Amino acid sequence: MSRSDFPFAHSLRVRWAETDAQGIVFNGHYLTYFDVGVTEYWRAAGLRYPASFTTAETDLFLVKATVEYHAPAYFDDWLDIGVRCARLGRSSMSYALAIFRQETRLASGELIYVNANPRARTAQALPEAVRARLTEFESSFASPAKAMMPKP
Repeated sequence: MSRSDFPFAHSLRVRWAETDAQGIVFNGHYLTYFDVGVTEYWRAAGLRYPASFTTAETDLFLVKATVEYHAPAYFDDWLDIGVRCARLGRSSMSYALAIFRQETRLASGELIYVNANPRARTAQALPEAVRARLTEFESSFASPAKAMMPKP
């Protein structure tokens, strides 16, 4: 997995408060960075959370989050959070993510969201407007290899 696998990336600088006693970014902050990356990905796609995703009958739930650590990030590093929609299912979507300092991969992971009824907690189809925007956004990237893989 390299930086070129992520045509969309959001940059941020590591703040002092995000480092631990060892002088490196505390492990839990990588999930926050992933969350920021997905939020900015949605914004770039023309979607806003919560307005584009929620109604009285539907909301997104994060059901899985994984992080693999490859190298440390330090205070004042500029990081690029690479995001791509890896799979768009009927009621769920998964995102592949990686954090880079220039070309060095520091962390990689996956976030899986399920669209569900917030009261019944039962899965529901993703809104068609969301599906259309994500499909259009991913297809706007030049390389077909980087496009999301829709569920058959």
